[in-house]
Amino acid sequence: MAERIALITGGSRGIGAAIAEALAADGYDVAFSFASNAGRAAEVADIIRAKGRRALAIQADGSTIDGNRAVVAQTVAAFGRIDALVCNAGTYPYGLIETMTVEDIDRALTLNVRAVMVETAEAVKHMREGGRLIYIGSAFGERSPFPGISVYSATKAALPGFARGVARDLGPRGITANVVQPGPIDTELNPADGQAADVLRSFVATGAYGTVGDIAGAVSFLASPASRYVTGTVLTVDGGLCA
Repeated sequence: MAERIALITGGSRGIGAAIAEALAADGYDVAFSFASNAGRAAEVADIIRAKGRRALAIQADGSTIDGNRAVVAQTVAAFGRIDALVCNAGTYPYGLIETMTVEDIDRALTLNVRAVMVETAEAVKHMREGGRLIYIGSAFGERSPFPGISVYSATKAALPGFARGVARDLGPRGITANVVQPGPIDTELNPADGQAADVLRSFVATGAYGTVGDIAGAVSFLASPASRYVTGTVLTVDGGLCA
């Protein structure tokens, strides 16, 4: 896939960084956003360039509409268009619903739902036939196996509905929209040897955490020509947590 452009939000670490590296290996030039860690962002950009692809790291505030628009605008300014948008950035609010403040709820909706909608609306203005929209949801959007994740689950449950609507909107243009739903994935924020790891594993059919490569592989497929007839659906990569 020569001269294809991907934009990934939240691409400087964990799942986002793995997706950036995978799409670069697939032949995409990659722009990605990050919140604050410029050093980590530079490392990911170097890995992308080492694969022979162009890289652009964009610092942006994903909690603002201007920040959501800026990542799209800067990508288009540098590369001319967007062929794949991967919305990965977000937040994980944890706590019983009676402990959630209005500010907690608003922040979760802003980062996990509104940002995805704004970035999609902006990106598709610069997307041609064959474009790909991929939203990183969560298996917890389908199943809430323990207390404390009601707000998070609600925000992630919104993404499949949005993807189905967008798939209808953009199907005539040859643009697809899908959701990848990870289960427990071994990252810095959710390590496989962390305090909650044994509890999380107990909900998974395989009894194991997944890797960032498992999610990157799913995104790689959905961003490829092989997925041209897949749209408006959810690919759950959760080791059977939702089984």
